[in-house]
Amino acid sequence: MTILVAGATGTVGRHVVDQLIRKGEKVRALTRNPLKANLPAGVEIVAGDLSEPSTLGSALAGLSGMHLITTGAEYTPLQTGPEIVRLAEKAGVSRVTILWNGEKGPFERAVEASALKWTQLQAFEFMANARKWANTIRSDGLVRDLFGGSPIAPVHEADIGRVAAVALTEDGHAGKIYTLTGPESLSVKDKVGIISKVIGREIRYVESSEEEEREQMRKMGVEEDAIDYVINWHLNPPPSVHKVLSTVEEVTGHKPYTFEEWVQANTGYFINSNS
Repeated sequence: MTILVAGATGTVGRHVVDQLIRKGEKVRALTRNPLKANLPAGVEIVAGDLSEPSTLGSALAGLSGMHLITTGAEYTPLQTGPEIVRLAEKAGVSRVTILWNGEKGPFERAVEASALKWTQLQAFEFMANARKWANTIRSDGLVRDLFGGSPIAPVHEADIGRVAAVALTEDGHAGKIYTLTGPESLSVKDKVGIISKVIGREIRYVESSEEEEREQMRKMGVEEDAIDYVINWHLNPPPSVHKVLSTVEEVTGHKPYTFEEWVQANTGYFINSNS
């Protein structure tokens, strides 16, 4: 049987693909742009879009499981969850993991009400979000951010991939909601200090205005509704975002990666190639 990974070329999806391959699973990658997928050999690549369920017909054939995401292009929340769930049930899919942000919408509720063996993966912040500072670090040696003093326990995307791979291939995870964090709670200033240490260059932190933060997100292609949500969430985060949880290690048997390890593996984002 085959496991379908939606958003397979994305920040988290690529790690889900890699972890499933390491477990010896057959992987089918769902992407809107198959020609640009650049996925490992042996991965079956199919065209499809979760925002258009009519494109998913052949992608759902012969599946044992699916990894789903709840946002589409430009980070907009998907409204097609109920239809996707019906198609998955009809196709005989058994296990499903769904990556979500903690705000339950029609997609999450449809999964919970289904006959699928679902596992929800909640991550408050990806370590990869630090890539948004790459340009100003390379050009000016500084980070502009609105949320400098607000600590969050970010999780490495590979750890999300490891948890998803376990939930999709092993028993005991159906009906669980796993909140995933890294091993430490860090503010933006803490992260800037870690990046500075790893790349060997002093980086200044400058607190930006709300409008500057919004403009930065617009340049990343984020829709206004999503920008409003992110800004408001960070300005008034739930207390639980600061808490470090042991979920990754409990599910996978491996300690979660640190932010310093993430930076060490991704220094290319922050170092000017001409330097």
